[in-house]
Amino acid sequence: MAAKETKFTSYMGDTPPQFANRSEEECARILDYYRIPWMYEPRTFVLERDADGNVVEAFTPDFYLPEQDLFVELTTMKQAHVTKKNMKIRKIKERFPEINIKLFYKKDFLKLAHKYDLSNE
Repeated sequence: MAAKETKFTSYMGDTPPQFANRSEEECARILDYYRIPWMYEPRTFVLERDADGNVVEAFTPDFYLPEQDLFVELTTMKQAHVTKKNMKIRKIKERFPEINIKLFYKKDFLKLAHKYDLSNE
C-alpha cells in the first residue's frame, strides 16, 4: 500500500518532503495552517572537516522559514538525549553567526500538539 501524500500549500520545495518522523509532518501542517512559507531540509551546514578536507560532522535543520530567515530544528527525543543536537546548534551559531536557528524541544511540540489538538490525528 502506497503512503498517503499530503499536499502542503505553503511548502516551497520542488519535490514532496520525506519527513523523518510524524512530529515533523505535524509541524509542517501547523506552518501550512498559518500560511507560513517553509522549506524542508534545504541546507546542510558543514561543522567540521578532517585534515584532508573531508566532512566529519554536518547538520541539516528540519525547516527553513524564508520570511523569518529562520532555520528550525524540531526534536521530540528524550531530553537526556538532546545534548548532541544542542552542541551542533551551538557550533552552527559559532561558525555561521549570520544564521538564525532555533531548536524546539519535545515540551514545545507537546504544547503545540495540545493547542491544536494534534493528538487526535
